[in-house]
Amino acid sequence: MEFDNDKPVKRAYKIEILYWVLLALINPLVNSLTIFFHNGHIWWVLLLINLFILPAYLFYSNFIVPKFLFQKKYVRFFILSVSFVAAVQLLLFAIYSLILNFDLLPGERYYFSHIDSTIIRESLWCLINMSIATGIYFIKTALDEREALMALEKDNSNFRLKYLRAQLNPHFLFNTLNSIYSLSMQKSDKAPEMVVKLADLMRYLIYECNEDKVPLIKEIEFIRNYIEIEKIRYNADVRFSVEGETHEIMIEPFLFISFIENGFKHAFDSAYTNAFIYITIKVKTEQIELSVVNNTSIDLETQAKKIQGTGIRNSKSILDLLYPTTHALNIIQTEKEHNRANELRIKNARKRLESLYPDSHTLDVILSNNAFTVSLILKTASLDKMHNS
Repeated sequence: MEFDNDKPVKRAYKIEILYWVLLALINPLVNSLTIFFHNGHIWWVLLLINLFILPAYLFYSNFIVPKFLFQKKYVRFFILSVSFVAAVQLLLFAIYSLILNFDLLPGERYYFSHIDSTIIRESLWCLINMSIATGIYFIKTALDEREALMALEKDNSNFRLKYLRAQLNPHFLFNTLNSIYSLSMQKSDKAPEMVVKLADLMRYLIYECNEDKVPLIKEIEFIRNYIEIEKIRYNADVRFSVEGETHEIMIEPFLFISFIENGFKHAFDSAYTNAFIYITIKVKTEQIELSVVNNTSIDLETQAKKIQGTGIRNSKSILDLLYPTTHALNIIQTEKEHNRANELRIKNARKRLESLYPDSHTLDVILSNNAFTVSLILKTASLDKMHNS
């Protein structure tokens, strides 16, 4: 879309141009093939005449039809349409009068003569062209409405996405501040280090993630800082690994953090003294994978309630907006005691988890604990590159 004096100027649609070309060609083409099949030089004359008249039909389509037909001023529209036919006829016969001054064959002279058959023929062609011009305007209007609807849907999705991200930021900061508050209550020497890490997180939140997409390496640095804060707070087995080439890849901000936060919440809001959480981000040719595995002492019913929290719910909504058909999210909960009592459950859980966690050690850890596992796969034809953004 272009702008003229701050007003949007829409370009013509391809289908609209195609129909105008059809209108310009149909009259000379039909008459050339039926009346002047053996007089090739007349084809160009008929084409030039129709091109000369074409602006009149453009005026009819862009002014008379929208101003009167679409405004339901039917009487005025009818009067103007009749006047338009008369005006086109007068213009055509003025052109034909000039052509008759040239040396013409008998058939050609008859075609351009001012007789009743010529008037009827040209009136019919005028009505056909007016109908096509009206149809073109209807098509253009339908395409404009579809484009406007798509723009509104896009704006609605963008506003919703910004709203969801705006909810994620304070939710994340609230949890982080809680961690710092906990350390300060313990009078921990690690509190100052945690404040520095929080400053790094705030810098990212305020200055670096306001765009639709951010470098993946920056998002990973943000996640790493958050993990470091949690490691300062808790003495646990926390592992974070990144596999694959991350440079120059762009991604939407905050896609992963809620699932990672949730993993820490499950792992440390429990009675276990040997809590663990394993986080892995894998970058492949056509997808990015996030894997979060943690143990928990929470029963299945309570786990199910916890995953309906604000952060997880908003993250799911963002994924539905950004990757409606190209993401796969698996959240699997296992319960150690129930697994022991139900061999079929063990078999089904193992079957599902083997495809998500092929590493046998991780799989054994999941199945031998009350565990909460998340696998998020973002499938793309080719990951966005920084130079394309």
